[in-house]
Amino acid sequence: MAKKGNRVQVILECTEHKNSGEAGTSRYITTKNKKNTPERMELKKYNPILKKYTVHKEIK
Repeated sequence: MAKKGNRVQVILECTEHKNSGEAGTSRYITTKNKKNTPERMELKKYNPILKKYTVHKEIK
């Protein structure tokens, strides 16, 4: 039987785009170690629709 690890897949969604009301969404999928980072992640990622780097927050 395989041992369950601490790494989980998370989805990051653009905060600026969601508040702007424009069509579409900018989302990224990544992994994190839930033991080292129990709180929600925040990363600056590129939003191709807004054509700039914006803050992307982890969603459930």
